[in-house]
Amino acid sequence: MTTTILWLALVTLTIGGYFGGRARAIASVSGNEKLLHSRPNYYGWNVIVFTLIPALLVYFVFSVINLSLPEGSNILGIGAIIALLAGIVGFIFAIKQTNRKYRARNTVETAIRYLLIAAASIAIFTTIGIFLSLISESIRFFSIYSPIEFFFGTEWAPNFSGDSKLGFLPLLWGTISISIVALLVAVPIGLFAAIYLSEYAGPKLRSFAKPLIELLAGIPTIVYGLFALTTFGPLLYTFFGDGGFLGVNWMQGARSVATAGIVMGIMLIPFVSSLSDDIINAVPQSLRDGSYGLGATQSETVKKVILPAALPGIVGAILLAASRAIGETMIVVMGAGALAQISLNPFEAATTITARIVAQLTGDGNFESPETLVAFALGLTLFLLTLSLNVYALYIVRKYREQYD
Repeated sequence: MTTTILWLALVTLTIGGYFGGRARAIASVSGNEKLLHSRPNYYGWNVIVFTLIPALLVYFVFSVINLSLPEGSNILGIGAIIALLAGIVGFIFAIKQTNRKYRARNTVETAIRYLLIAAASIAIFTTIGIFLSLISESIRFFSIYSPIEFFFGTEWAPNFSGDSKLGFLPLLWGTISISIVALLVAVPIGLFAAIYLSEYAGPKLRSFAKPLIELLAGIPTIVYGLFALTTFGPLLYTFFGDGGFLGVNWMQGARSVATAGIVMGIMLIPFVSSLSDDIINAVPQSLRDGSYGLGATQSETVKKVILPAALPGIVGAILLAASRAIGETMIVVMGAGALAQISLNPFEAATTITARIVAQLTGDGNFESPETLVAFALGLTLFLLTLSLNVYALYIVRKYREQYD
């Protein structure tokens, strides 16, 4: 109740402060706004800044303190009262300093700049927080389970009763193999679709086809998983199962690396095509005109000029698709199965790091056992794998960008 009153009071103060600060500034010059240092709206926003920011900072501090208190303790009511008092003090201070010479625009723009810096910092601190939470639990895991057996083990057989074998290599193999199959589907189709839509398709076809392709990105992954489980997997099995292609039994069941990888590749097509299309359209028209002026055909211009110029952005699009493939869970669980093994046959079942993380943390797991803590070690490894992929892609982007800047 106290918190609700706080927010209502703050909303009232900020609205009143905006109009009050604006009116006071205009009154200080007897209605001649040209004599003010800043436009009247800035004086209103200045009051909002001095009212809202102190109140939110005080309430945030009390919220952090409240999280560290024992269960059942709650000081948010006191924090709400003190935050409201801080807002009132800031309101009075801002109103009093409002006059014709006050540099309200400078204050407001400085506050906006710091707000933007804080917004940009959230992603950085969130990443750091995720890494620290993963590494702290991973250290606990490696204190009770051998890192050598984890990173170089070839058998994955968790047993909550003890005597588990938690080899990482089968999960890594499943993750990489499914991601490769997905990229082999998504990258050529997505890139060719982007080239056609940006360089060959007419405006009417483009306005219809591009949104239609992007609809694939809006389909929930569980729907793709159901499609892989009930439709695409059995379809593959009819061709590569018992008595199938060349009379060889390639598949033992509908769930396989190929099933999950191909369906995941379909899901990733809009990630590649949409981003690549935007990047290709961003290539300066002067490069195209120069190529045509030298006698190149449209296809030669695309191959020799446009694609090399857009290569850094295309690499970024492929990286996004690869990161999405590595982190996918539902399609893998429903389409690839749960068998942790190292096999070169893409028509056999497999599992991935993300699927095993879900499995190890599902149910009433004991967070003191290696069978549960291994999920954090898997998460940390997946984090470092994706980070390495990002760094390598950034290196490629910078290397080729230097040729076209």
